[in-house]
Amino acid sequence: MTVCSFFVEKERRVKANARDYNDKFSYADNRIKTSKYNIFTFLPINLFEQFQRVANAYFLVLLILQVIPEISSLSWFTTIVPLVLVLVITAVKDATDDYFRHKSDQQVNNRQSQVLIRGRYKWMNVRVGDIIKLENNQFVAADILLLCSSEPYGLCYIETAELDGLETRFSFHCSCSEDWCYMNLLSVFFPCLSGEVICEPPNNKLDKFTGTLYWRDNKYPLDNEKMLLRGCVLRNTEWCFGIVIFAGLQTKLMQNCGRTKFKRTSIDKLMNTLVLWIFAFLICMGVILAIGNTIWENWIGRNFEVFLPWDEFQSSAVFSGFLTFWSYIIILNTVVPISLYVSVEVLRLGHSFFINWDRKMYYSQMDTAAEARTTTLNEELGQVEFIFSDKTGTLTQNIMVFSKCSINGQTYGTGLNHRAAKTACVDFSFNPLCDRRFKFYDCSLVEAIKLEDPAVQEFFRLLALCHTVMPEEKSEGHLVYQAQSPDEGALVTAARNFGFVFRARTPETVTLCEMGRAVTYQLLAILDFNNVRKRMSVIVRNPQGQIKLYSKGADTIIFERLDPSSDDLMCTTSEHLSVREFAGEGLRTLALAYKDLDEDYFEVWMKKLLFASTVIENREDQLADLYEEIEQGMKLLGATAIEDKLQEGVPETIACLSLADIKIWVLTGDKLETAMNIGYSCNMLRDDMNEVFVISGHTLLEVHVASTGGWCYRKVVICLTGVLHVSALQAHALEPQLEPILLDLACLCKTVICCRVTPMQKAQVVELVKRHKKAVTLAIGDGANDVSMIKTAHIGVGISGQEGMQAVLASDYSFAQFRYLQRLLLVHGRWSYFRMCNFLGYFFYKNFAFTLVHFWYGFFCGFSAQTVYDQWFITLFNIVYTSLPVLAMGLFDQDVNDQNSLRYPSLYKPGQQNLLFNKRQFFLCTLQGMATSFLLFFIPYGAFSLMVKEDGSHFSDQQAFAVTIATSLVIVVSVQIGLDTHYWTAVNHFFIWGSLTVYFAILFAMQSDGIFGIFPSNFPYIGTARNCLSEKSVWLVILLTTVVCVVPGLVVSFLRVDLFPTLTDKVQRKQGPQEQNLRRVRRTSSRRSAYAFSHQQGYGELITSGKNMRMSTVSSARSPGRTPHSSNWIENMLKRKNEVSCVSFESKGSPEEQQESNTDSKTTTLRLTD
Repeated sequence: MTVCSFFVEKERRVKANARDYNDKFSYADNRIKTSKYNIFTFLPINLFEQFQRVANAYFLVLLILQVIPEISSLSWFTTIVPLVLVLVITAVKDATDDYFRHKSDQQVNNRQSQVLIRGRYKWMNVRVGDIIKLENNQFVAADILLLCSSEPYGLCYIETAELDGLETRFSFHCSCSEDWCYMNLLSVFFPCLSGEVICEPPNNKLDKFTGTLYWRDNKYPLDNEKMLLRGCVLRNTEWCFGIVIFAGLQTKLMQNCGRTKFKRTSIDKLMNTLVLWIFAFLICMGVILAIGNTIWENWIGRNFEVFLPWDEFQSSAVFSGFLTFWSYIIILNTVVPISLYVSVEVLRLGHSFFINWDRKMYYSQMDTAAEARTTTLNEELGQVEFIFSDKTGTLTQNIMVFSKCSINGQTYGTGLNHRAAKTACVDFSFNPLCDRRFKFYDCSLVEAIKLEDPAVQEFFRLLALCHTVMPEEKSEGHLVYQAQSPDEGALVTAARNFGFVFRARTPETVTLCEMGRAVTYQLLAILDFNNVRKRMSVIVRNPQGQIKLYSKGADTIIFERLDPSSDDLMCTTSEHLSVREFAGEGLRTLALAYKDLDEDYFEVWMKKLLFASTVIENREDQLADLYEEIEQGMKLLGATAIEDKLQEGVPETIACLSLADIKIWVLTGDKLETAMNIGYSCNMLRDDMNEVFVISGHTLLEVHVASTGGWCYRKVVICLTGVLHVSALQAHALEPQLEPILLDLACLCKTVICCRVTPMQKAQVVELVKRHKKAVTLAIGDGANDVSMIKTAHIGVGISGQEGMQAVLASDYSFAQFRYLQRLLLVHGRWSYFRMCNFLGYFFYKNFAFTLVHFWYGFFCGFSAQTVYDQWFITLFNIVYTSLPVLAMGLFDQDVNDQNSLRYPSLYKPGQQNLLFNKRQFFLCTLQGMATSFLLFFIPYGAFSLMVKEDGSHFSDQQAFAVTIATSLVIVVSVQIGLDTHYWTAVNHFFIWGSLTVYFAILFAMQSDGIFGIFPSNFPYIGTARNCLSEKSVWLVILLTTVVCVVPGLVVSFLRVDLFPTLTDKVQRKQGPQEQNLRRVRRTSSRRSAYAFSHQQGYGELITSGKNMRMSTVSSARSPGRTPHSSNWIENMLKRKNEVSCVSFESKGSPEEQQESNTDSKTTTLRLTD
């Protein structure tokens, strides 16, 4: 029976190597498509999209009206030329954008994949049910069920950074069973495998998968650990085989990407509104003039019927007014300038090129320049209020460096400032096994090692033993450490360089090379890390037969378990961790301790451990109690400080953007503590934020009560934590009834950090702010897990980092380093917004000044729908005579230079408040245009009624009057743009003076004897310009008109700048106040103990089971479940420091429900900080 219907897939059935069977269900193929058009659909779809723009549809209607001779006073070419130009330019731009989408799609779809039966296939040809082979460092082509691998027990190591954004680099997955792995290994040679998988339908849950494998009358349960998801990379595994379960758009990665949305700027939306207003204004003018025509025909026009008879179809004055209405709609159509849209597209294209060409946004190490991947959002960059940033790979390099340490009360290592002063690096040449990439800046520590200081040796011995790193010696002395977190790798590498080299491990032993001497320790137990313990320990027996426990973890956790004899050392170490040393530099710290164990005590404890490992009920609790018991009374060795290397300039960039009143929210898949550390490193979190309010709730009601309790705090840090089958952010904080509380509370804070969020939840947070705050949002990330929020935000920025190109391909802008965001927004974004606003204001001004002359003329021509200007002037005014100067202003103008734009971030605020172009500014521009049109008509009209030529005759012809007005108009708008230009370039001069020259050249050419001789019907006004402009009185009229039109605006601008100067005016006059220094603020308290928080539970069990050992024969053991989440560590800090106010809610429900929740869920934390 087919259970996958055409509309809703309730469950998925997949047979291995059975394409005919699987094709019956019409599963998606593995082809990815992000493009919009193909060669056949481009023209109809693109035209349909373009005519959804109000102005384009409006001009299409006008074009239809102009072909009706009874109502048209203008030729059809006056509308069709600019309309076709707009459509063609926009179509070319859209086609170019889509071409690059096709190229990126082809690049992904044409990747090679090895299909078991059919040989090497392109990714797009892989189908559900195919068995494919992956090799080391290859991307996973689709969501596949792991069948077998080159590793023992079918283990497989994958890198998930691009998928989930976690700081943890590697994850391990295992095949269905040992028997299944063995039989599928045979299938490589006998490709007749048959088996059926029945599983859940496609969904976006990255951490959940349920299904069953049916093979040879046996059933094998399937879970998420047996799946390899598209977007992951195979690491440290020579090869593996898997069966495709989900392909293409149905993979979990693509399900999380969200739909591509058509993004439009707020100015675009405002322009559509303004076009409707202008259209309504146009109708009002048409109605006024039509009524005037009706009245004129009744009172005056009848007297002229003898020599101006009505047409046959014109039966009355009312009908004449009706026809006049449509005639004036055509004549006055330029009040809605279609050339505006052409010019806007050209400006956006130019602004995009400026971003691409900016050498200050070029990253030479990766040979990567900034790229504007869209041309429609540039001015929106100048209005951003909220930035949503990923953490791993975006703010950080995900590189950990062993920077400093405290051993037995003595600190070693120089700070960041001393390192900048070129302190000499330690010479590790004495150690042939050292990692030459490792740098340390304190020679005294090496001297202590060489002097065999017992505390120092024990310190590095602990680092070499207490971890879950796997070594790989590719050649003699060439060690490669495979660490599941970058912290682990940094610490083991430090021990290696200081003479305690981790060489090899088996399930029972760990081999070190201590100062050139091989030493093997018996590994007795690993007390694994989890989120509650925040520490890990190992118990080993050294060659002398002594049993020792080595532990490392969060300092607040380790200090509580120390022997009283370590109190003095604990105070000294605590001082190093806090004020004067490590925390002040934003380093990630952890404490190290050890304990000598009695043989008899250890044997008794080991028996308890073995018993607890086999019980069915409360196994995790009993194990946790035993771990707690043996870890009491430890002796402190010291502490380490790891520098979580930020990308260059991140703190300064965040500080600068904060001064621009931009709110920065970090959305990360990492744990709360890891994100907090980065927050402090970036100066997003500071120690003056000392009123911290923690909310921990497991139900909707608890989160609601705890959230409302946060309103009593002025400076708040909110933590919303829940443990359910889906994460708390989605299940609680994003519930409709909590959304307003969450958003209002978050917006009171300067910094928000959302932890443990899935890709889809990132998009939901962005959508929440978009929907309720009506603010411009920007999302920035570097991995596939960021694609969804990049697509959801108004502006998406991709970083070309180490997590692939998925984010870049989905983004609107891309560059290589987070610090370039500062220049993108404060320089290019602000300039683009400033230029676009000035451009629009001037454009509406000149078009109202140009068009409304016809309105005033209507009262003096019997409302006959006659035009003041000739048709060629109407056609060429916007696309020739005045197009280039306004384009030059829109492309090159700048009120302040880029240095001052960065020096004074407050200059960015007018864009956020939408001050430079809004409905009020539009009204003022149009009012100025109407006043100018009034003066342009009535000053020459009054002058011509009194003025005579040099020979004494009157100016009686309408064309001389038209040439005078047209010339005055061109000169007035040219002078006005010169006054509006803040930054003059050679291009501005060339375009303004060139446009005036072109106007006079075309004017005299079209009214010359030669052109009349060739086209007498098209150019009938022979000699008009020559006769008119040869009169001195005409030039005096033109001069008077220009002065009267320009001077009032000039006076108003001068008084505004002098009496009510803005920050921009002050900066221009070099009188602006200095912004606060953007140097990195040194923290003065609060330790950051978070090394272990980037660690993943379960690796200790994996090591002791021997499953990840290539030469192991040890039988497997079942991994313990996860330990329930607890907030005790927060409460302990409360008692110790009094720095955190905490409200904690215990989990409610039956024990079975709690156990299920703790096992299957993921914690989501939202942190908000003011």
